[in-house]
Amino acid sequence: MSLPPGFLDELRNRTSLSQVVGRKVMWDQRKSNQGKGDMWAPCPFHHEKTASFHVDDRKGYYYCFGCHQKGDALSFIQETENVGFMEAVEILAQEAGMEMPARDPKAQQKQDRRVLLAEVMEQAVQFFRLQLSTGAGRAAREYVLGRGLDPRAQERWEIGFAPEGWQHLWDHLRGKGVPEDLIMGAGLAKPSTKGGKPYDTFRNRVMFPIRDARGRCIAFGGRAMDPTDNAKYLNSPETELFDKGRSLYNHAPSRVAAGKGLPLIVAEGYMDVIALAEAGFEASVAPLGTAVTENQLQLMWRISDEPIIALDGDTAGLRAAMRLIDLALPLLEAGKSLRFALMPDGKDPDDLLKAEGPAAVQKVLDQAIPMVRLLWQRETAGKVFDSPERKAALDKVLRNKIKLIRDPSIRTHYGEDIKEMRWELFRQGRRPQSRSNTYGGGKSQWRPRGAPPVPMPGTKSSLLAAAGDKASQQMREAVILAIAIATPQVIADFETKFDGMICSDQEYAQLRDIILSCGINAPERLGEEIEYRIGPQALENLYALRHVAISPCLRKPGDIEMARLTLTEEFAKLDALRGLDAEIAEAEQDLTDLADEALTWRLRQAAEARNKAVRSESEDKAEYEVADNGVQLNREERSLFDALTKNIDFAKKRR
Repeated sequence: MSLPPGFLDELRNRTSLSQVVGRKVMWDQRKSNQGKGDMWAPCPFHHEKTASFHVDDRKGYYYCFGCHQKGDALSFIQETENVGFMEAVEILAQEAGMEMPARDPKAQQKQDRRVLLAEVMEQAVQFFRLQLSTGAGRAAREYVLGRGLDPRAQERWEIGFAPEGWQHLWDHLRGKGVPEDLIMGAGLAKPSTKGGKPYDTFRNRVMFPIRDARGRCIAFGGRAMDPTDNAKYLNSPETELFDKGRSLYNHAPSRVAAGKGLPLIVAEGYMDVIALAEAGFEASVAPLGTAVTENQLQLMWRISDEPIIALDGDTAGLRAAMRLIDLALPLLEAGKSLRFALMPDGKDPDDLLKAEGPAAVQKVLDQAIPMVRLLWQRETAGKVFDSPERKAALDKVLRNKIKLIRDPSIRTHYGEDIKEMRWELFRQGRRPQSRSNTYGGGKSQWRPRGAPPVPMPGTKSSLLAAAGDKASQQMREAVILAIAIATPQVIADFETKFDGMICSDQEYAQLRDIILSCGINAPERLGEEIEYRIGPQALENLYALRHVAISPCLRKPGDIEMARLTLTEEFAKLDALRGLDAEIAEAEQDLTDLADEALTWRLRQAAEARNKAVRSESEDKAEYEVADNGVQLNREERSLFDALTKNIDFAKKRR
């Protein structure tokens, strides 16, 4: 329906957002300032202990600095009550004492029809439950009891039986005066192709009601009693009430259980969910006969930040897990992911519970692996990487998969994890001391398997490592970040550069991530976002640096053309420095392989003296300082030293 102009504005003006939100959260009294309408609480959309959910009562909007949920009172009601926009307007109008405008007759008619369809579904629930207790339902009762469901469990899950025959439910509902179009519209009957009466959708099946997040019955799932039936499980067709790609079995109860701290478990079918919930794993859901959809995944993340996918331990279960990985990768956000618990081969959760009990299931859940591990297993299982070409093919596949991840921070961490697993596979535990990330992540420090946690003083730095100018890199990183924050309009032009920027300082890395996540979509909020997430001291420290303060772009903020040209130049220089670091890292590894520890230590001592001289005086003076330092090299060591230092000189000139 269309609302008259100004109605929503008046509704928002009359509504206190903090009162609407206050029904779902506990305010942090130390952080909140009720007089100013500045309220803070743990976020109701994801589990956390800190108060990162902010409500600005005066402006009428909320924002979570953890999961980035944002909106106003209407969107908050939609998300927390799982209702549509107009239903949220009605709820808010009732609280504000405002009368809803007259509905569009067509919209009113559609809403009224949905109410009638839901009532018909409830009548069907009662019919099926009654049939389970009749003589015709004897075999179904024995089947249900054989699956471990006593009368109490049958009552809880409202399990019923659709008797064998063509029109039992049809005749029952028509006898109650239910119009034919409502029975058909609810998906409970199908038209005859032979000109006869419509016939029941479900026949000779154990029936499981499917309810939405508000508790309304919207569909049924039926398990065939006839072992020769082509469809072992059958769901209701899609209707005005039921969209199977947007629904989860046991949605509402699992949301309540997850809110009490239980992990969300995603199983394959109704009986798995029922068995898990009866065994104490009450936060369990299942998709409805299809692979998990994007909408279902978002529903799961609203319930829990990290659902555990408990799939059957067979080929089909593994295939389902692999499909889910491809679906989830582009949707990952900080704190939102999946873990995978694979049941023993040939068993589902119900089988494992019956055979070994809840403790065995809990053990499998405790061993659930993160998604990055399953992605690695998928691309490497059963394959041999005995040639450079095969290794390169694996690298290409994994790079392409990681590129699907939109969040730059998550993409970096995936690259680092896969890099480690790659070295485990290809080098049998021998790891480089410093290399750039093949898969898009940052630099990592490695040590050979079995090495002591802290390097020995003589090998902590080598000749080439000492030559790297980290200070120069940090200076350029600081200037780049400061320009982006001062002139955020240019960030979108350099998104790829920022995405691949590997910061040598943790605080700089945080600034880079905020620039990427907020600077492109909401540049006007960038400074405020930085202050909220890491505090005002980060900007103060950055702008206090002398080489940042003297930058023309900082002295003339808002000059887009100057900012664009300066960023282009600074990124180019930073790339050159990174290239030098990569060469030094490769050479350092070669040196480690060729030279013993004593030689490495002696060369490092010589290099420290020489580099100090290079920065202050000339090459001639450097040689005197090497001699003055008291380090004596034999002919072979002198030859190696000269060759390596020439490489450093060449690299420095390229800067």
